[in-house]
Amino acid sequence: MPSAPVFLFIPVSSKEGIGEYMRSMIIANGVKKHWPDAVIHFALSKHAPYAQSCPFNTFILENSATKQVKAVNDIVSELKPDVVIFDASGRKAQLKHAHESGAKVIFISQHQKKRSRGLKVGRSLVTDSHWVVQPEFAIAPLSVFERFKLWLINRPQPLVTGPIFTNPDESQRGALLAEYDLADKAFVLFSAGSGGHKCNQGYAADLFLDVALYVRDHHKLKPVIVFGDNYPKELPEIEGVVCIRSLANADFINLVSSAKAAVLSGGGTLLQAVAMHVPTLGIAVAKDQPPRVKACLDRDVILSSNLDFSEMCGGVDQLLAPAELARLINKTKEIDSVNGLKVSIADISRLLEEK
Repeated sequence: MPSAPVFLFIPVSSKEGIGEYMRSMIIANGVKKHWPDAVIHFALSKHAPYAQSCPFNTFILENSATKQVKAVNDIVSELKPDVVIFDASGRKAQLKHAHESGAKVIFISQHQKKRSRGLKVGRSLVTDSHWVVQPEFAIAPLSVFERFKLWLINRPQPLVTGPIFTNPDESQRGALLAEYDLADKAFVLFSAGSGGHKCNQGYAADLFLDVALYVRDHHKLKPVIVFGDNYPKELPEIEGVVCIRSLANADFINLVSSAKAAVLSGGGTLLQAVAMHVPTLGIAVAKDQPPRVKACLDRDVILSSNLDFSEMCGGVDQLLAPAELARLINKTKEIDSVNGLKVSIADISRLLEEK
């Protein structure tokens, strides 16, 4: 195993979504904690608002990594990394080049379409580990053909890690609640994801804010809304509402775990909230989110509504009923859910031991 392993993270990065970048950051921080001497690099599109603030050494690409085949391959040739992690990104030529350069190649998929892409023969042959960052219930099992194909080319089945997040920390949580004057207040957390997603009424984050105001006025609870790094407007200042631009995942998780309930987009944070037994109203705000929301609904661990003010308010009314809060907490506790960060770090360790 290398004493100071070199990692290159290549998440999907754009002016809209942020989930892949946030997940890669969680894994990168986990790597740094486990291997303090590790050297970590990111490759990000210049169009991503967070590209300039990434705390690790960053290669700025002219466009998304998937469209920058030569640029990404040149970075790999320059760094000679021990591990390259493609988070829902990358073309076969990029995975192949990383593999031929001696790196352990990890591909991360977060839904069935992306998983199918990672299971293509040409990609599977140059992928050392394929992580599916969903709980088992949130994604259909592999088909008989997919399992047979992997057997035929002697490749392992994808590793289902479950959602990846930073575990809550009591001391950090206490400091965070004090910072936002929430220590002794029941509050509802709102997040429409990255802040860049739009709906018929404008930005989804603005619609979530309208519903937050409804909660303040009709339920007399403190709303806390995280707008997201990609939200393009100035943050509003509204009496009785805590408005936050963005949070590191550790802080976000500490807030979610302390909330009475949450209203969240159908991205990875929805699964994180379920894993922490937080009663949640899940709203699909991006095209890849409806299957994830439906999977949670089918397991009866969340409530949901369409991206519509009246429907969301009705969903919140149902969510905040005491009996429904208690029911959802009990339902989420019935699911055998683990934090995928521990699983992913163990798998990286296994791969490094093979080098």
